Amino acid sequence: MAVFHISKEDFNREVLESEQVILLDFWADWCGPCRMLAPILDEVAEERPDVKVCKVNVDEAPELAKQFRVISIPSLFVLEKGKVIAQAVGVKPKEQILNLLP
Repeated sequence: MAVFHISKEDFNREVLESEQVILLDFWADWCGPCRMLAPILDEVAEERPDVKVCKVNVDEAPELAKQFRVISIPSLFVLEKGKVIAQAVGVKPKEQILNLLP
């Protein structure tokens, strides 16, 4: 499955109201570690079609970053039925990311 780029306008519909488990990545274009994490998230999206991998650019949606209390990027959140069930900060190996998922 593809990685979805989420804006503040479609956040509720695509993330909070989703029936799927969400892996949410807060990132920015200028962030080196975020760029390192991107291909890993692409692999997770391909290997786990039951999980919807979403990305939020903190520069384009600072209110969403504030809502999730993001103070460092990349920040990953796992949501199930609109509730955060796991989170991690920084670049993580694919195994650690997969272990966050239910």
